[in-house]
Parts: sequence; C-alpha cells; structure tokens
Amino acid sequence: MKKPFFAFSAALCILELIFGQPAPFTFPLQQDSVRFAIIGDSGTADSHQFAVASQMVKARAILPFNFVLMLGDNIYGGHSTEDLKKKFDIPYQALLESGIPFYASLGNHDSENERFYAPFNMNGKRYYNYRKGNAEFFALDSNYMDPDQLDWLGRQLSSSSAAWKICYFHHPLYTDARFHGPDLDLRQRLEPILRKYSVNIVFSGHEHVYERLRPQNGIYFFVLGNSGELRPHDLRPSPETIKGYDTGRCFAMFEIVGDRIYFETISEDGRVVDSDILPRQPT
Repeated sequence: MKKPFFAFSAALCILELIFGQPAPFTFPLQQDSVRFAIIGDSGTADSHQFAVASQMVKARAILPFNFVLMLGDNIYGGHSTEDLKKKFDIPYQALLESGIPFYASLGNHDSENERFYAPFNMNGKRYYNYRKGNAEFFALDSNYMDPDQLDWLGRQLSSSSAAWKICYFHHPLYTDARFHGPDLDLRQRLEPILRKYSVNIVFSGHEHVYERLRPQNGIYFFVLGNSGELRPHDLRPSPETIKGYDTGRCFAMFEIVGDRIYFETISEDGRVVDSDILPRQPT
C-alpha cells in the first residue's frame, strides 16, 4: 500500500516544481485529528503581520486549527507590556478571543522574559513539551542549546509514546536561504538526537522566507520565518528544495490524521503557495 502513496506524493512535488503551483487537495477534517498552524518571525506590528493574522482567521473556515506554534522572533524591538500587546495581543485578537492557544519558542530577537508571558504558554521554561492527540510537540531554545537541554530532549523523546514527534525552534538546521544559511554547529549537536529517537518533523524560522526541503536523514524540515518579516529573493534553490516562497509573508496549517499529515501554506493575500500530504516515516 505504501508504494502508490509515495509515487503520488512524488508526483505532487514534481508538479509543484514544474508549474510553481501546489496540487489541490481537501483536508480530511476528521473528528480526532490534530490541527495546528505555524507562524515565525512575526512580531512586527506592521500591516503585513495583520494581513497574515487576518488570513489565519479566514483559513479556519477551511481547517479549524486548534492551536498555533510560534517559531521565534515573536516580538521585535522593545519588550514592554505595551510592546507585547501591540505586537501579539492586538494582531491575533480574533484568534485569542476564539480560545486558540499559542505555544512559543524563543528567537534571537526575543527576550527570555517572554517565557513568563502567559499567552505564550511557556510556563517560565526556555524549552518544554506537550501532547496533542497522537502527536507530541517539543519547543526548544536554539539560542543556547546547552547540554542540559540536549539531555532533557533525549529523555523526553525516548520516553514518548506519540506516533508523531515534532520539534520546533528558531534556527534552521537546513536551509537554502542565503542571509544566514543553515546553523551547522546546531545541526551537529542536535540532529543525532532527532535521528536516534525518530523525530518526524522539524519547524524553524530565522530566515525570512518559506521553504520546504526534501527529507534529510528521514526527517521533514520546514523553514517559515516570514509571518511578519521578509527578506525578498533570498532563496537560492538547490536540489534539496521542494518548494520556496520569498516574495511575501505567509503562515501554514496542518492536520494530522493517522499516519499522514496534510498541510497548506498560505500567503498574506490568501494564495496557497504550497500544499502536500506526507506519510509518517517508518521508525
């Protein structure tokens, strides 16, 4: 049963590379599915952040996601109470009022004090994990990947019974963006743990583009650092690039159904710039 599905998924990728448009599909919207959105490098308080937030509200009519992952650089500039309100509370007010929780990770422009900001659900911790249905999420602090954090991650992953293990943090291990590039030191320290304990997906920000890469050592890697900031035309696609978008802002939303994950990446003007159905990797 697996070969036809992999062939179908490969065909989708070929269509995207040739025609530049994602192949259409419909979210399953199963009752027990895990549904979430992701944003990265978002906290600008400018019109683009508000445009992305508006599209997130509209997109919930297509996929009623239940929570949001934040990939760091949540608040640019000052970090006063007024800044937090202006750069988070107000842009995402409609989602917050609908009861949608946000789960943040820290970026290099963030203050460590953000971990005490209740709407970020970090509970005072630089890194933490939580379970949603058949998936477990691990929010890491890639600013300071010290031995204690690596030891904690190994223990948590080894004891996890979740079918899907998803890590997210700010600095990408793999990227074809030119401004920063991949964090090779972080990759050397972190990737062996991700591989050893069969992590399925890694989300990162930092590069102000969207990028989906071919699986690296069996792991799906996404970069989404353009929900507020943007670095136009910064991508230099390589053979590892499945899809990239560096001419506008975006967010993405996902639905996990059994052994498959469905997703769409949506621009600030409402266009679908990437979509696919990915199988859970064999352990």
